Amino acid sequence: MRKGLVHVHMTNHSLLFENGLRDPWKYISDVDCTHTMESEVNTKEVSNWCSSTWDTILCWPPVPAGQTVFMACPPYPGLDPHKMAYRRCGENSLWEGPQPLGYSNYTDCYTPESRRLMAKFYGNKSAEDRELMKKIVVGTRTMEIIGLCVSLVSCVTSLFIFCYFRTLRCHRTRIHRNLLLAIIVQVIIRLVLYIDQYIARERQSHYLAATGSYIAIFHTPTFCETIYTLLEYTESVQFMWMLVEGIHLHNIIAVSFFSGKPNYIFYYMLGWGAPIPFTIAWVVTMLDLYQNSCWFPYYFLKQYWIIEAPRVAVIGVNLFFLLNIIRVLVHKLRKTRTLEPQVTKVRKAVKAAIVLLPLLGITNIVNLIDPPAESVVQFGLWSYSTYFLVSFQGFFISLLYCYLNGEVQAALKKHWTNYQESKSCSSLQNMKNRRSCSMVTSTFDLALNQRIHSQFNKKSPLIKMKSCSSSYTESIL
Repeated sequence: MRKGLVHVHMTNHSLLFENGLRDPWKYISDVDCTHTMESEVNTKEVSNWCSSTWDTILCWPPVPAGQTVFMACPPYPGLDPHKMAYRRCGENSLWEGPQPLGYSNYTDCYTPESRRLMAKFYGNKSAEDRELMKKIVVGTRTMEIIGLCVSLVSCVTSLFIFCYFRTLRCHRTRIHRNLLLAIIVQVIIRLVLYIDQYIARERQSHYLAATGSYIAIFHTPTFCETIYTLLEYTESVQFMWMLVEGIHLHNIIAVSFFSGKPNYIFYYMLGWGAPIPFTIAWVVTMLDLYQNSCWFPYYFLKQYWIIEAPRVAVIGVNLFFLLNIIRVLVHKLRKTRTLEPQVTKVRKAVKAAIVLLPLLGITNIVNLIDPPAESVVQFGLWSYSTYFLVSFQGFFISLLYCYLNGEVQAALKKHWTNYQESKSCSSLQNMKNRRSCSMVTSTFDLALNQRIHSQFNKKSPLIKMKSCSSSYTESIL
């Protein structure tokens, strides 16, 4: 059967449908599907037909009774567009399956990775448990987006504070600035992907109807792989700068002969350069093995360990540094001559170590635990706890090492005090000018103020204004 650009090739009780007019997944409603198919497919040759239908994914053509129609799978995440989905038209001219739409079989469309995930998390579970797991995933994603936004704002603010105040510029904050920058870039890319996915879900049908194309990054070849490559690179950079934090802190506390200036060339090569070869190796492997569907879902593949293994190694090394730092702190606290009991001293060392957990990236160890699939409750606890720690990590680092830091609070208080003093001095100057005369030009006003000062009072507010300005300038410099 052929009409226009729509072709239906019939073989033994099966049909292969090809639509040269429009891709079958680019329909947005049952009305759109039915109108197009009825105008393109000639149904007069056979009396009994199953009518065209849209199952919210593909637009299926009208099919003679007793026939099975095959169509190419849509290019969606987790599906292989080179495989086929099918529907069967019953002898009673109705699609087989639940009425009125019938049933479309997409089982063969899933990639092996997607099929394993579905069998792991949805197999042997009731419909209620499956629905609950979907709600957990949606709730986790919402919490993750909130955490990423909070981390982004707090990290940008902390980076500004460390860069703006000269009194805060030292070796320690220099390393902090690089770590914050890596977190910021990684969070921005992740938020762009999440926002793109949300827009694609909510607005895809309207955009598809207007332009006939997709707006999601997933459907943009090359760009999709590029942005995921940048995401994984920046995440590896974040881990490497956490390793630099651990090395620097360990050298200061536990290794006495590293008291000199840090080797920043080594730090920069380790922080920004070390992730490059691992990322390139991972990209080359993915391009060679998985050329479709933007590598989805690549984080469940064995090849992901090419970039995940160095991160695990960083966590292991930083965990060793942390334990050694605790040992040194406990040893030093015991040697100090105070009236505090030993238990209190050990508690102080443990408290200091807990504060170091987010800075050294050890909280990411929960992300390495395989998600439990046997129990919905366990899956929910793992999901919320893991993504809470990961998404709010930037906020915790900013809170502990910027906002709660005594030096930062002192610098902010001094800046605020100087601002209040300068504002007060400006108000006194305005009052002086209003009592004196109207301003005509800046030169005339200056000369007039000097004349009034010399004639009336040596301790006028103008003198106070000049001294306050000088103090304010010195504080900024």
